[in-house]
Amino acid sequence: MPRLGDKYAVEIEVISKPRAEYQTDEYFELDLPTAPAVMVAEEIVVEGKDVSEGELEAFICRHLGLPEPQAAQKKGFLGKFFKD
Repeated sequence: MPRLGDKYAVEIEVISKPRAEYQTDEYFELDLPTAPAVMVAEEIVVEGKDVSEGELEAFICRHLGLPEPQAAQKKGFLGKFFKD
């Protein structure tokens, strides 16, 4: 994620805590997503699972109003083996 912050001039903040801290009443009162989670601005990208770098990069681009990178666009089964 820090590489994407450099590439798109966005601030990346990584918060890592022991699992038990994410399950407290105080955490739920913050109205934050269930960890692991990724948010861009106030929008939840993924909650309760991991996200690929390509999916995250595409989401950042959409948020910034930029075209999505080619690698992030979905390709069919054969598209994974053959380049355009």
